[in-house]
Amino acid sequence: MRVVVCLKQVPDATNVRINPETNTLMREGVEAILNPFDEYALEQALALKDRAGARVVAISMGPPQAKAVLRDALARGADDAFLVSSRAFGGADTLATSYTLAKAITAACGGETPDLVLFGKQAIDGDTAQVGPGVSEFLDVPLVTYVRELAVDANASFRAVTVMDDGEHVVEGALPAVMTVVKESAAPRFASLAGALAARAKEIVVLDEKAIGADAALIGLNGSPTKVVRIFPPPAKGGGEKATWNGDAAALARIVKEAIHG
Repeated sequence: MRVVVCLKQVPDATNVRINPETNTLMREGVEAILNPFDEYALEQALALKDRAGARVVAISMGPPQAKAVLRDALARGADDAFLVSSRAFGGADTLATSYTLAKAITAACGGETPDLVLFGKQAIDGDTAQVGPGVSEFLDVPLVTYVRELAVDANASFRAVTVMDDGEHVVEGALPAVMTVVKESAAPRFASLAGALAARAKEIVVLDEKAIGADAALIGLNGSPTKVVRIFPPPAKGGGEKATWNGDAAALARIVKEAIHG
């Protein structure tokens, strides 16, 4: 069984800055980290490796520095790593990104669809939760979202417990499939010293648009119908004002109204 886990390098959410001229995130001088939700997807993949001998393939789309998250995945136990990187991919929205990743996943697996593709439920920089579902469409395989528990048997059948607004659901089906994983799943493991040393010697294969056989009209800005008109950080919160209630309900109502409407 081959399991692909898609990982994204994102800016640390505690230090996000916006370029007021280009309306894009300013990544220079901001620490980059592995998207926290993707850690849970990686753990699910590694658990399948422990239980069923799955081969775990880590894929990330981004600039050359995104190799850091792939090296981390290799240190934790992933078997292979691929970086999808080219200037032609720049400016991709979630549709173009989904197409590009689907093509890259197929290329990384020798032209075949893997048994399972895992994503974190969303990325903390965009918060769209659209790329996992988009990849399932381009791969033409079933989608299961918000997975907390996952079991796969020898017959390539799966049983997933998902977490929705109305409670838990059990979804059963057959692989191949794409799934997104929530943080309520198993806690991510740390890399061992031996794993970190071994990861330094492993090759990270770089895939560009030619290597994945991508249509130039469907990648990067050319393949992105979504246009960002304006992006801005939320206003800083003030310190607030303390009010003492003397038991007068009408006075309390006025205070609340003034606080809401100014």
